[in-house]
Amino acid sequence: MLRRRGLRFLRVFRWTGYVRTSPLRSKYTGITMTQPEETVIEEDVELTLVEDPENGVLPDVVAETQMLESSIETEETHWTIAIQVFIPFLIAGFGMVGAGLVLGHVQHWPVFLDITEMLILVTPLLGLKGNLEMTLASRLSTQANLGNMDAPKEQWSMIVGNLTLIQCQAIVVGFLSSLVAVVISVFKGRILGLDDAFLLCASSLVTASVASFVLGLITAAVIVFSRHCNINPDNVATPIAASLGDITSLALLSWVSTMLYDAIGKQDWVAPLIISGYILVIPLWVWIAKKNKHTREVLYTGWLSVILAMLVSSVGGIILDLMSEKFRKLAVFQPVINGVGGNLVAVQASRISTTLHRDSEFGSLSPDTVICITPMTGFFGKGIHARTTQVLMAMVIPGQLIFIYAIDYIKNGQITLTPLFITVYLLAAVLQVGILLYSAYVMVHGMWKSKIDPDNSAIPCLTAMGDLIGSSLLAIAFLFLHLVGDPYGVKDQ
Repeated sequence: MLRRRGLRFLRVFRWTGYVRTSPLRSKYTGITMTQPEETVIEEDVELTLVEDPENGVLPDVVAETQMLESSIETEETHWTIAIQVFIPFLIAGFGMVGAGLVLGHVQHWPVFLDITEMLILVTPLLGLKGNLEMTLASRLSTQANLGNMDAPKEQWSMIVGNLTLIQCQAIVVGFLSSLVAVVISVFKGRILGLDDAFLLCASSLVTASVASFVLGLITAAVIVFSRHCNINPDNVATPIAASLGDITSLALLSWVSTMLYDAIGKQDWVAPLIISGYILVIPLWVWIAKKNKHTREVLYTGWLSVILAMLVSSVGGIILDLMSEKFRKLAVFQPVINGVGGNLVAVQASRISTTLHRDSEFGSLSPDTVICITPMTGFFGKGIHARTTQVLMAMVIPGQLIFIYAIDYIKNGQITLTPLFITVYLLAAVLQVGILLYSAYVMVHGMWKSKIDPDNSAIPCLTAMGDLIGSSLLAIAFLFLHLVGDPYGVKDQ
């Protein structure tokens, strides 16, 4: 007991200690904190000593623990989730609209017409936002929600380490994407010249590297800002990461490939020099990522899902390449349907992963958690994940209507959306997102149970699935419209 006479003062100090089993409760704040056994806690404790009005003797010291609001688990409502997700979702959607318009324009450029394999590159390079940036957003969002990014030193260490890590991954995936495009061209009976192969590889490397660096910086800034504004970064980081991803990647790919295409026969050394430079710099990025404690493990274990996702996305690129030859307007809608599905499922996967990191031991699930739930439970249950699914599904139709009418408006009457096209397109979009959200629940919990960190592996697989399912359903929609008498899906003016 601390006693003082005739004195009023305020003191703030740091307290570090161990708590075994009993919960801590402040009778003045009503906040209950339960710490696990043998857990070190470090908190700001404010001691307020107030003079006793009767005898001038202070009572026992009362400690009020000041805690960040984010450390107190609150149950998010439908409205809270919708508000935090919908605005970034709209921003990301208009970025995809821009990407669709760009793709619809550049597919007629000489480099895309002469080297048709460029269209095969489009889907895996756009999918990089799911492979790398959205995975980065999920990983950093989890750390932010756990409070591990509050200290500036740790914050910068995580950001720098992750930026170097995604540079390693972007260079490797960019190189493999171009290699897949070359192999596919061989199976199609077309043998690329050496200059064309160098162009594909150099364009893919520059696009993957530059886009990943810029978007990685934006993603990290959004997460730090969300943390300071008491916004759940799981709700906003992944859509923002994708908002500029598609249009940035497409613009870079179109510009770089055109420059290299014009250099063929004049400066043939440019493309090989770019390829050599990126190959030589890989060991530096690997060394930096290996030295960083936050990315060392991912450097060794995070490749399988990224490469698998790239291969799956490449199949979507083949579908785009084949179908755009028959339906030229299909390319305008492909980034939109794929992007919307990828963004929404990334939000779901990120939120589930954060919950598992916070509440479960790695490799184990609570006894009442079922991995393979029924679709009825997944979409109409009462848990927080079902609630998120309901909010995300409710965004699909209004969001897609806004985006496709924006395309129609920006095209200034060059296309006319028919009621049949709108109906079939929306059915494809709803089916795609429904499959993805159900798959997200099963996949994230399954990975966690198998001791695979879903922050590193789930989103690449899910967004790649989104690209393949979205491209396939869009192609089926256009084929159906062709069979019923509307060969392009939308009428030409």
